Amino acid sequence: MPTNLFDLTGKVALVTGASRGIGEEIAKLLAEQGAHVIVSSRKIDGCQAVADAITAAGNSAEPFACHVGNMEDITAVFAHIQATHGKLDILVNNAATNPYFGHVLDTDLGAYNKTVDVNIRGYFFMSIEAGKMMREQGSGAIVNTASINALQPGPMQGIYSITKAAVVNMTKSFAKECGPLGIRVNALLPGLTKTKFAGALFSNDDIYQTAIQGIPMGRHAEPEEMAGTVLYLVSDASSYTNGECIVVDGGITI
Repeated sequence: MPTNLFDLTGKVALVTGASRGIGEEIAKLLAEQGAHVIVSSRKIDGCQAVADAITAAGNSAEPFACHVGNMEDITAVFAHIQATHGKLDILVNNAATNPYFGHVLDTDLGAYNKTVDVNIRGYFFMSIEAGKMMREQGSGAIVNTASINALQPGPMQGIYSITKAAVVNMTKSFAKECGPLGIRVNALLPGLTKTKFAGALFSNDDIYQTAIQGIPMGRHAEPEEMAGTVLYLVSDASSYTNGECIVVDGGITI
């Protein structure tokens, strides 16, 4: 007998950083399962392309440009959702930045601020605004894309790793305080995944080969291999899963 545990029909989902990579695959999969997906990223053209691909496949989506490092953009996207849909069932905080790749001692203030503003402040206030809407509904699911760098800092990725560790504890804090409101909050911790965002890791052969040698599955992940875990976390299949940080890394952190 088929299961309906992953059915998202009637749900409204906001996915940030959805113009490419992991976010794009998440947006497409949630739409395939019946959700109306608001495809969000910094630039509208990329959002539009993904939304068009989703609708061309017979599913439901709309684009909305939102730079989560700008508080005004956060206010604008939630005002739009409230006015247009009147509810939000799912938030996937996937937008992130990693502008600096180098020794931690050489991190400048600009790279620090940009990374913190997007990866911590952005996730925090996106979750607050989504949580307020979900509180009124009495239900909702939030998923934060963190990283295995939260568990083991990546080489030459100091401030990025620090922010991702903060996302893990942010996830648990929101889960503890929002669980009584019917809001579940969990995190995805991807391992080495072939995306433009992770380009520095793939362009440096020494780092790439070292990483691959440490992965029991012997390969990197493709972006679509992250989407299934997010579908689980936003669906009824995970109705009693709250505050969890699920590692999807081919076994590298074992």
